[in-house]
Amino acid sequence: MATTTLQTSLSDINSGFPSRDETPVMHVKKRNGSLEAVDVNKIVRAVQRCAFGLQHVDAIRIASKTIGGLYDGATTRELDTISIDTAAALIAEEPQYSKLAARLLLATIIKEVANQNLHSFSQSVEYGFQQGIVSDATAEFVRVHARKLNHAIDETASDRFEYFGLRTVYDRYLLRDPLSRKVIETPQHFFLRVACGLAGTPNEAIEFYKLIAAHEYMPSSPTLFNSGTRHPQMSSCYLHDSPGDSLESIYDAYKDVALLSKFSGGIGLAFHRVRSEGSLIRATNGLSNGIVPWLRTLDSSVAAVNQGGKRKGACCVYLEPWHADVENFLELRENTGDLSRRTYNLNTANWIPDLFMKRVDQDGLWSLFDPKVVPHLPDLFGPDFDAAYEKAEEEKLYSKQMKARDLYAKMMRCLAETGNGWMTFKDACNLKNNQTGGPGNVIHLSNLCTEITEVTSSNETAVCNLGSINLGRHTTLDEDGRVVFDFAKLANTVRIAVPMLDRVIDINFYPIQTAADANNRWRPVGLGVMGLQDVFFQMRLPFDSPEAQALSARIQEEIYYHALVASVALAEKAGPHASFHETRLSKGQFQFDLWNVKPTHEARWNDLRERVAKFGVRNSLLIAIAPTATIASIVGCYECIEPQISNLFKRETLSGEFLQVNRYLIDELKARGMWNDAIRTKLKIGEGSIQNIDELPDDLKLIYRTVWEVPMRSLIEMAAARNAYVDQAQSLNLFVESPNIGRLSSMYMFAWKAGLKTTYYLRSRPATKIAKTTVQRAAMSSAQPLAGVPGTLQAHEPKSSEVPPTVPAATAEAIACSLENPESCEACQ
Repeated sequence: MATTTLQTSLSDINSGFPSRDETPVMHVKKRNGSLEAVDVNKIVRAVQRCAFGLQHVDAIRIASKTIGGLYDGATTRELDTISIDTAAALIAEEPQYSKLAARLLLATIIKEVANQNLHSFSQSVEYGFQQGIVSDATAEFVRVHARKLNHAIDETASDRFEYFGLRTVYDRYLLRDPLSRKVIETPQHFFLRVACGLAGTPNEAIEFYKLIAAHEYMPSSPTLFNSGTRHPQMSSCYLHDSPGDSLESIYDAYKDVALLSKFSGGIGLAFHRVRSEGSLIRATNGLSNGIVPWLRTLDSSVAAVNQGGKRKGACCVYLEPWHADVENFLELRENTGDLSRRTYNLNTANWIPDLFMKRVDQDGLWSLFDPKVVPHLPDLFGPDFDAAYEKAEEEKLYSKQMKARDLYAKMMRCLAETGNGWMTFKDACNLKNNQTGGPGNVIHLSNLCTEITEVTSSNETAVCNLGSINLGRHTTLDEDGRVVFDFAKLANTVRIAVPMLDRVIDINFYPIQTAADANNRWRPVGLGVMGLQDVFFQMRLPFDSPEAQALSARIQEEIYYHALVASVALAEKAGPHASFHETRLSKGQFQFDLWNVKPTHEARWNDLRERVAKFGVRNSLLIAIAPTATIASIVGCYECIEPQISNLFKRETLSGEFLQVNRYLIDELKARGMWNDAIRTKLKIGEGSIQNIDELPDDLKLIYRTVWEVPMRSLIEMAAARNAYVDQAQSLNLFVESPNIGRLSSMYMFAWKAGLKTTYYLRSRPATKIAKTTVQRAAMSSAQPLAGVPGTLQAHEPKSSEVPPTVPAATAEAIACSLENPESCEACQ
């Protein structure tokens, strides 16, 4: 369409402007400040070049809009912006406009860099070094190997970007001149700079560069922000043990949190040891105000110290449910009540022992204690915790007793109203962790995003650096032309990624000494995944099908296996991590052994067990599945391990908001000749759901359900099946369209019984809807509205092979199960 329309429309465009013999002549201002007479043909040709191979975009449509924005003295940057924004605004109509917008943006980035006389990777790095941005080591590495590294740059690899991904890279990640704020590196320079900041040799750097340039793997945001810079703080997560019950210890913790936040770390902080409200302060003979005032102070500190000026500070506070202030803790994020007792910059999470969940299940009593009276409880887990807790109850040391279900209901209410108060399970995290194989090694909390589970103490602040494999780039075609998963390619990706994650530990800048000590002792890393939904779309598997669950578990087993192989290889060269003898691996226990699960190909695992016994491993932990919100947008895949939110959704950038559509669905509709204005309208009316579009066949409706239409039971079961090969944890969001206490109580009880270590946000549907201002009134009146498929835990929840029926909200509310009637809920059986 682009070329044919172009030939017939050039004369129409030119007819709207004065001929060269007429006056006045309109000029545009170029990036170097010079003026140039307007040549509309030049604008059209620029758009046409970027539209090459995109048969469903209309180059003239973009060029016409750009030319319409001309005025005398307009800058070329302004015209480029019009072209980019016009293409981006059409993405929901035709997904190929995303690629066009990305190419237009890429052209402006390359011009911006070139206009500063930075024509090669080595020049870009050298300029960054002169401006005090790039580290001495990286600059010297690039100088020595400049020719080889410059030759490795492949600018054509940037054509893999979709618009939103490239926009994110441009707005947030590319290095900028400190004064002019112009970017000084292209996206490919950026990827190679990140690789050079980690690699020991140019061959390693180039191999890693090719991996991330292919969007097959992506390091976490702190690594992308800071690799190769003067402040190489590349770790994603910090876990700080609870401060002791003293003024000095609490303020020391505040200082540590501020320093960690300053250098782009997401922080988890336990607060189990600080005394509760009403506790006697012997030094003054007064009574404590409890943890709320302390958390209010922390809340202000987190708001004040952002992450290097690049993103907001972020901290999650964990509390065990036996703490006497737990009810006040659950109210911290409420939108009503006393504002002096609210914290809106902190996230909150419950660190729940199995004993509490058993009491809930049995409808028993639960006792609340002042930590001053039971200071040993935070450092116990499993049977030891149960015995100590029950002994404290027998001695009547508790401050209060209440029904366990009443406290659990308050937790559910907190989740329903705020999405916070995440449910994380203390005993599963400790009993199923490699680091807790030695005496005194205890996990006291998870991190900001609940995927990190590492030992902490007053002397050790746990650290983890992350990276994620884009599973959507690991498929291939078999002999029959069917899409299959490429396990050989996956193995190679893991082989390259693990040493680079390990390298962060040695290069990293540590804001506090306890973090450096812990990381050097344990050397944990967190290799995760994203794009699982992409794999299922490519293979045409319903998300909750048995085939999808089996594939997910097999993928995770392969990642765990090859990560261990890579870590053993590192240990052969550099020795095992310092605390290897304290771990479960030193006793021959792999993660799946802790779950009593038999892996596939046991022979290879037995061979690996022998190698681990002989050489040890370089890294105490290897697998953690992080949320990947930002890096998934960079590579253009679906986040983490979750189903899609919608087939039509909004993306936000610093430049504005844009609608996106599910390109897999659109490709299928195009192949069937069904992608037209009528379907587009109904997709918008349905809020991105296709379940009520009668024209679409059932096979599409099954595959392209949204997360609101996929049973949460299937997400939980899939995560549980993955558990045996995840030695840390999974950042698992759960989704309920219209949450209520009954539905949530059964869902989280099922999650605990399934063996999940942690859960993350509870997501409910936003009250705001996709704007339908472009939808014709007649079409809206004739179309069926989407009734919403609430939650998952319903008496008539669909089986995985069925398309879920729409259930009116009132009906769903009536049949929602709870702990009182588990027989009515599929998830409880």
